[in-house]
Amino acid sequence: MTNNEKKKPSGASATKVIIFTILVVTVGRLGSIYLTSKEENISPNDCYVVSGQYSEILPLIGNATGPESYAFDPNGGGPYTGVSDGRILKWEEHQRRWIDFATTSPNREGCEGSYDHHKREHICGRPMGMGFNKATGDLYIADAYMGLVKVGPHGGLASQVATKVDNITFGFPNGLDIDQSTGVVYFTDSSSRFQRRKYIGSLLTNDKSGRLMKYDPKINQVTVLLQNLSMPNGVSISTDGNYLLLAESATYTVLKYWIKTSKAGTIETFTQLFGFVDNIKRSPRGGFWVAIISQKSKLVEWFFSPNSIGNAIVTSVPIDYFLKLQSYIMKIHNARSKYIGNHGMVVRLNEDGEIVETFVDKSGSTSEVFERDEFLWIGNVNKLYARRFKL
Repeated sequence: MTNNEKKKPSGASATKVIIFTILVVTVGRLGSIYLTSKEENISPNDCYVVSGQYSEILPLIGNATGPESYAFDPNGGGPYTGVSDGRILKWEEHQRRWIDFATTSPNREGCEGSYDHHKREHICGRPMGMGFNKATGDLYIADAYMGLVKVGPHGGLASQVATKVDNITFGFPNGLDIDQSTGVVYFTDSSSRFQRRKYIGSLLTNDKSGRLMKYDPKINQVTVLLQNLSMPNGVSISTDGNYLLLAESATYTVLKYWIKTSKAGTIETFTQLFGFVDNIKRSPRGGFWVAIISQKSKLVEWFFSPNSIGNAIVTSVPIDYFLKLQSYIMKIHNARSKYIGNHGMVVRLNEDGEIVETFVDKSGSTSEVFERDEFLWIGNVNKLYARRFKL
């Protein structure tokens, strides 16, 4: 057999790829859960509206997209946010601009500039959830490819803290929060099997390899708290530190994991929402902000059910083909969602899991809302800008 013959896919595999393409295009509305794209036009009509006030658009620098999550340093500076080319940016309010602060990967050649960043994010890094340790000034970052990393108060190249636990390498580090009373970092690994750039495989196979973990800097140790989770995502610790909330995206559920009290180590359902839940952040006014990056539908539930044909063929699709397909899906999803009014949403939950405030992002998906100093900072994974508006 020649080398060319070895590379040629079998008839069965080719058929699976064709069927997979048809099915995924049919449900193209799912495509913008994580991967990035560029917004050419920004319309004032796409802004959030709360009490009649429009949001403010803050363009990013360096052709980057997707300010996925935010953090403020111990002195109130920022926010800081991670973007699609592996950089951490800092907002300088007095200069009214973003500046470079840090990078998560030492491999920076070819990372910046105008191109589809998701093609090189496994090399350049893709910062996701982040938070400052207020006592040390260190910024901890869950990078989807570099693992759990941290950078000092002066920025620069982040250092690796952990890339695996129990001999299992992190597949997709995602959400993060820090218990300021102990310095313990809580973070999620959305999948041990699928990286971020092939996240849809986790959904198609009903993957339950996600984990909730904690890192204790005092003993330099990572511990698994929960496993067998379906795409765990954002995490947020309660004000008293007794429990944390955990977004399980694939089940549209917010879970409650007890850290302290007699319930320590146990888990319960906090609430179930109406779409793919993403990051969770505490609100200074009480409760938690939960981002819903895309609403669910009967078609979505069927396609990701155990009986879906996609579940049987996902492993047959080459990664290059998969990336192109996901990019195509995303474009279809954005157009169709805007047409039918299926936008990203954000809800504020009280301590009992009840919705007390809701608003919609007409421009697309929302990954996070961070409330600070009477402003709401809006995160996303596919825009050339950040948003904020005054409450």
